[in-house]
Amino acid sequence: MSLRILQVSSFDASGGAARSAYRLHRGLLDRGHHSRMLVGRRDSDDPTVTEHGTPRDPVSKLRTRLRRRHLKRDFQPYQGRRPSWPEKFTDDRSWRDWEHGHGLDGFDVINLQWVSGLVDYRRFFAAVPPGVPVVWTLRDMNTFTGGCHYDAGCGRYTARCGSCPQLGSSDDDDLSRRVWLRKEELFSGLPPNRLHLVTPSRWMAEEVARSSLLGTRFPVSVIPNGVNTEEFAPRDRSAAREALGIPRESLVVLFVAYSVAPRRKGFELLSQALRELAEVPNLFLLSVGGGTPEPNLAVSQLHLGKVAQNRFLSVAYSAADVYVIPSLQDNLPSTVLEAMACGTPVVGFDTGGIAEMVDPGRTGDLAPVGDVSSLARTIERLLAAPDARAEMAGRSRRRVLEEFSMDLYVSRYEELYEALAGGGS
Repeated sequence: MSLRILQVSSFDASGGAARSAYRLHRGLLDRGHHSRMLVGRRDSDDPTVTEHGTPRDPVSKLRTRLRRRHLKRDFQPYQGRRPSWPEKFTDDRSWRDWEHGHGLDGFDVINLQWVSGLVDYRRFFAAVPPGVPVVWTLRDMNTFTGGCHYDAGCGRYTARCGSCPQLGSSDDDDLSRRVWLRKEELFSGLPPNRLHLVTPSRWMAEEVARSSLLGTRFPVSVIPNGVNTEEFAPRDRSAAREALGIPRESLVVLFVAYSVAPRRKGFELLSQALRELAEVPNLFLLSVGGGTPEPNLAVSQLHLGKVAQNRFLSVAYSAADVYVIPSLQDNLPSTVLEAMACGTPVVGFDTGGIAEMVDPGRTGDLAPVGDVSSLARTIERLLAAPDARAEMAGRSRRRVLEEFSMDLYVSRYEELYEALAGGGS
């Protein structure tokens, strides 16, 4: 059964959520489906990816300008009050025009991915043709919060938000409360069969159930991310290190994220752990992502910046002895699967979906959330055990092949789309 499927995503290549959505899109095309991708910003040259345009007539231009000004005005009271650690906070509105549909017609299923800044909740659902099911893949918590993408443990999304710590607010009727109320109005008016939620991790499914906005109103499927095991595969370690200019005898710790700056991604915690390990001979930090790492770590380091090419990224994974993901909160980060597919053991905090991928003692190890000393000892223990790491490498690769392959990833979505297009829920 060939389906017409539209993936809607803010990006097609920037960040782990976008890359997962794009992998799904390409996998569906390979299966013979008519898949298209609508994005806010296109970074690829793929002709099946379309950038969301803005009508050029004078009235639409004026409307867009007024929306931008209105959104900016609502955020102005919180400028300078937000915590210094940079985290995203976005509301349910967008300056983009959805009144004209923008290519939403002619599809059997529409799949929302990470859509902040692109989709205006109310206008989007009003533009979706009647009878077309919408799947929403929750790449983070933003869909059911008052604006944050991860709540940092505040828990206010289980009530009505307000007094948002990520806005630096003590006002119950702040922007987060207003966003929450608008989302409540939308979701309470949607029939349960109009929206099907997908979470990559069981942890995120549990957070959905706890949320005051979604709760158990809409059906939820757990579909883990998948990884291309041909692009992400073990490379010769010596050759990888030579290509990157890393001394062959180094003990390489790898960090990968879209940026080293966000507090949630934990780069500062990894830096503290490495300071505790400064006496370990030949310790070397390899990092990937935007931003600039701290220059004085007391260990040798190489920062590659942003890496968009998967095969080159697999070289970085293969050059490492251990991949460390010190996130304080995370869904089911694809970097863990990419590292495992490359045969690199993973160390991280026992949080979110990370614990659903890393099997302690078999494919890596976990430390209590935020415990820097425990993280340091865990890294040190694996670096001192090359035979154990070699066994973990094989098990990591096998687990990805058996549970997180692209074939399984696409098949699981394909089955869901077919059930929804056929009238299932």
